[in-house]
Amino acid sequence: MEIASLHFLVAEGEAVQRELLVGMLRHLGAQHVTPASDGLGALRLLEIGLNPPADIAVMDLTLPGMDGLEVIRRLAEIDCRAGIIILASQSADVLFSVETMAEAYGLDVLGSSSKPITSARLQELIANYAGPPVEAEPGPPHPEFTFAEVGRGLQQREFDPYFQPKIELETGAVKGLEMFARWRHPEHGVLGPSAFVPVLESVRRIDFLDWCMIEKSVAACRSLHDKGIPISFSVNVDPSTLAHPQFVDQMTACLERHRILPGYVTFEITEASVLTSNPHFLERLLRLRMMGFGLAIDDYGTGRSNLQLLAAIPFSELKIDPSFVDGASRKRPIGTVLKSFLGLARSLSRHACAVGVETREDWDFLQGLGCTFAQGFYIANPMPVGEIPGWLGDWKNFF
Repeated sequence: MEIASLHFLVAEGEAVQRELLVGMLRHLGAQHVTPASDGLGALRLLEIGLNPPADIAVMDLTLPGMDGLEVIRRLAEIDCRAGIIILASQSADVLFSVETMAEAYGLDVLGSSSKPITSARLQELIANYAGPPVEAEPGPPHPEFTFAEVGRGLQQREFDPYFQPKIELETGAVKGLEMFARWRHPEHGVLGPSAFVPVLESVRRIDFLDWCMIEKSVAACRSLHDKGIPISFSVNVDPSTLAHPQFVDQMTACLERHRILPGYVTFEITEASVLTSNPHFLERLLRLRMMGFGLAIDDYGTGRSNLQLLAAIPFSELKIDPSFVDGASRKRPIGTVLKSFLGLARSLSRHACAVGVETREDWDFLQGLGCTFAQGFYIANPMPVGEIPGWLGDWKNFF
């Protein structure tokens, strides 16, 4: 976005520093710059709305009248949509904590810098501004379904697996597919999990969906193998399904029916679900790994894992939650946490997969960090198995 088209608010208590910042912005090409000499004045300008509205607020932490921390809190209360650049003479660890706090308040933090900021650093932070958030058009709401209606859909085989490719960042090679359940409703079209998963969970029959998707996913895997595409896939499984006494036998029979080896199947289990020291559940996980199945911890970063317990779980892959991937390249607190997750995976000799890659910037950032795998809308949307061969051809041409 061109700097000339942006409106800047500069909140700095020291007159000389304020003038230097205004001059620096104008030198970079800014045409709309509004100064503020204290925190209360800055808050009022952002609250009443400037004309044109402020796109980016460059703000010192030690503002007179109302310090930067209070201003940040108050900006969150008024739902401020401006990008925030934080300046301070404090140490880097304090700046990091301020960024983290502002992110937790829901503000669009473009970054921070110690004072005095250089023109190059200011330009770098401004480049993180992606524009005002665009309100997504609300899709047509799906009706509330009963368990009987969802059950009928399962019996009528209206549920199908869709697959999203997983890419090796270093080479661009397609290394697997993740399954997403979809309901091809005869009246409401293709519906996502929010339409049916809560219903099944409320009556503790999510296993109905799990087995339907496992069976269809293994069959889809067989169809791809028959086309000369020996690709693996992962499927989300509820712990209650996994813990069933007949799970291993039923899974073995399913693979035999479709002539698929266990190494082509990975079970994804949410981080919150594996936070248990139950020896029977750990035995089940170990047995599956020893049989050759893969195990992935899904939504990693959301469950507050006990690291000692995490190290004991025989998982082969750590799938990092999208909240730690999207925007990590420009938001230092998120990027720092992401780096620590990747370091943890490496220290445990496990692969890491970043989920939610939506931009080229995300891709490049993850590649630079040495992340193993990535998936997300930047690569491909989930698709029916019939579309996989064509997509693979397009992807090979792209790379």
